[in-house]
Amino acid sequence: MKIGIDISSLAYQRGVSRYTSDLVKALAKEADTEMFLYGSSFRQQKLLKTELRKVLRNIMPDRYNVKLQAFPPSILAKIWQLGLNPIKKQMPSIDVFHSWDWLQPPDQDLPLVSTIHDLAIIRYPKVAHPRVLKMHQDSWRILRKRQAQIIAVSESTKSDILRYLEIPSRCVSVVYEALPTQVAEISQELADKPELLFSIKQKLKLDKPYLLFVGTREPRKNLARLIQAWLPLAKDYQLIVAGEQSWDGSEKISQNPNLRFLGRVTDYELAVLYHNSELFVYPSLYEGFGLPILEAFAHGVPVVSSDIAAIREVAGNAAELANPMDENSIRQAIEKVLNEKKIDSENRMKKMIIRLQLFNWQKTARQTLAVYKRAIEDFGA
Repeated sequence: MKIGIDISSLAYQRGVSRYTSDLVKALAKEADTEMFLYGSSFRQQKLLKTELRKVLRNIMPDRYNVKLQAFPPSILAKIWQLGLNPIKKQMPSIDVFHSWDWLQPPDQDLPLVSTIHDLAIIRYPKVAHPRVLKMHQDSWRILRKRQAQIIAVSESTKSDILRYLEIPSRCVSVVYEALPTQVAEISQELADKPELLFSIKQKLKLDKPYLLFVGTREPRKNLARLIQAWLPLAKDYQLIVAGEQSWDGSEKISQNPNLRFLGRVTDYELAVLYHNSELFVYPSLYEGFGLPILEAFAHGVPVVSSDIAAIREVAGNAAELANPMDENSIRQAIEKVLNEKKIDSENRMKKMIIRLQLFNWQKTARQTLAVYKRAIEDFGA
């Protein structure tokens, strides 16, 4: 099968970037596949090329072809709206195209697949940038019109797609993503270089017990309630928040000296933060998948999170789930895990390992290939 994949998102170095990177690497290991990688960026083209080289470094050259263009997303969207610069012109032999959910190519003669990670932009429209929202709306309209096959990363996301985008169920398949491969790679490197781990720990001043939160500071991450739930424990545990501030600048932030905001951190710093934390706390109000849960599990860190659909799918019975709307519920869950007996902690660790094994990139690749085949068959019917 000859697969076209839009890898433009690699330049943004976010969750969707890691998804794209790991999917390409996993697909390259499957038999009878050849990938045609399309990317477009103007300001970030150098970074796109750098990230692409990282993806391709262990893939045999005969398994992929690359075509990069220098259009900003907004310009490319207009070009494609006019029916110009079709993907088939760049990659004439492909059987199916896996698009980035921001932009859809103009090709009417090409089976189309796209992954939707969440619909937070619809669930929280007041905090969505109007231009970004419009680009997504235009993209969804094209996907619906062309009866594209949609990959949802959880049953929860599929439910949202059916409800908000009115895409028929037969066009939506749930294919779970998995732990980013770089998590294990960085952990191994830190294990091999204890001096690097120590220097990062010193740089971050991790000299006191702490609880960890990772994520962009935005309303749906529920940070304000987490802080209120943590305050009675502040004497014994710091609360470290790793992640850049987004559009939410109105939340009331405690001035407690044990509350630390680190902003955006490197992947190596993030690994050290996970590794040394007492507990990962993630009381999000809405998630499409909840990847940080798996990241915490991989570092052997117990998790307190939200009793919401997507988190239940990922965490199962391995995390302590609380009512994210109730500060007392969050605090009680934190205290329960912190005060667990040794045997209970060991049982929780076993459950975490089991959950991690359920999510595998090769399984993701094979299920994604099945969606590609369905798209091709439906297109020709």
